[in-house]
Amino acid sequence: MARVLIVDDEEHIIKGVKLVLEHDGMECDTAHDGQEALDKALSEDYDIILLDLMLPKIDGYEVCQRIREKSQVPIIMLTAKGDDMDKIMGLEYGADDYITKPFNVLEVRARVKAILRRTQHTEVPQETLESGDIRIDTDSRLLFIKGKEINLTSKEFEMLYLLVSHPGKVYSRDALLKEVWGEDFPGDARTVDVHIRRLREKIEPNPSEPKYVHTKWGLGYYYQK
Repeated sequence: MARVLIVDDEEHIIKGVKLVLEHDGMECDTAHDGQEALDKALSEDYDIILLDLMLPKIDGYEVCQRIREKSQVPIIMLTAKGDDMDKIMGLEYGADDYITKPFNVLEVRARVKAILRRTQHTEVPQETLESGDIRIDTDSRLLFIKGKEINLTSKEFEMLYLLVSHPGKVYSRDALLKEVWGEDFPGDARTVDVHIRRLREKIEPNPSEPKYVHTKWGLGYYYQK
């Protein structure tokens, strides 16, 4: 049974989302402000978190960032309608996906189930992948560069694993969306760009002159040994 934390300060949103997810057999916990959300996320085990951006006490950005310091649990941000900056910022702070308000609860259910299918049933082969300075332990989902552990989100890990597994192969942004987020992910190519930028900031000695993850202008991204 999947455990879901629903975080929103609007009770009718929580009730609607909780009703449809529990109907599918999921166990739902709730939080109504950022502090309550953070306390629960760091003390309980959840399979996915739905996190509103505009929250009392602590906003969703900070909650997401602080969760990411401790956990790689998938996070779906709930953002204001049409506010692209909210979406980009949510991804920058470590969210895996976003849904714009107002939304249909059936869309929420579809997104949640899509992410759970990938995280719970799609397994990366359990092995250690080594390439130059990089060592990826797919069993524990840890990355080491020159022996130093680097903390990645689940999507950053999956994207890097894919690139390192196929050195020199150029993946378009659409191909990365399909491989890492799944065919039913409705997001756009900016999602990939934001995750690549965050990944470079974590693994590259100089992100403006990448050593590992390179850009093939007009085509996509690739890993070079």
